[in-house]
Amino acid sequence: MNSRIAIALTINGEIVEALVAPRTTLTDFLRQDMQLTGTHTGCEMGVCGACLVLIDDRPVHACLMFAVQADGCVVETIEGLTSRKAIADLQKAFHERNALQCGFCTPGMLMSAYGLLSSGDVPSREEIRDTLSGNYCRCTGYEAIVDAIERTARDRQNTETREEA
Repeated sequence: MNSRIAIALTINGEIVEALVAPRTTLTDFLRQDMQLTGTHTGCEMGVCGACLVLIDDRPVHACLMFAVQADGCVVETIEGLTSRKAIADLQKAFHERNALQCGFCTPGMLMSAYGLLSSGDVPSREEIRDTLSGNYCRCTGYEAIVDAIERTARDRQNTETREEA
C-alpha cells in the first residue's frame, strides 16, 4: 500500500503543501522533495548534527523527525538563514578563521551557532563547545570553529553597543 499523508508547513518563509509517505524523514523530504540540500544526512541517529534545521525557531535533528511531524510547523534550513542574511557574519567569520574544510558539517555548525547566538549574549568558549557537542567535524578540529563563533558574538555585541550609544 502506497499511502501518502497531506502536510502543510512553512519552509524558509514559504507555505508548502505536500503528500508524503508516513515514514519519510524530514531530512529526506527537505533534500529530495524540496531540493534543499544544505540539510545533510550523516549518521541518521541524531548525533552528528549534519541534519540540523530550525523547527519553530529551535534547532532540531531532522533525521529523527518524520515529515508528517512537521505538519503545521515553521521550518528554516541553512538556505533560509543564508537567503535572509541571518548568518552572513557567521559565514564570514568561519571563512576568515578557516573554520571549514570539506564543508559537510558546516551547515549544522552554523545552525547550532545561530541558535546559541540568538539570545544576544556572548557565550563563553565552554558554552560554545557545549553547544557544538552535538556536531561532528572530521576535518578542522573545533578550535577555529569556536574562535569564529566567539568572534561573531563579540562583534555583534560591539555593534549593538555602538548602536545604543
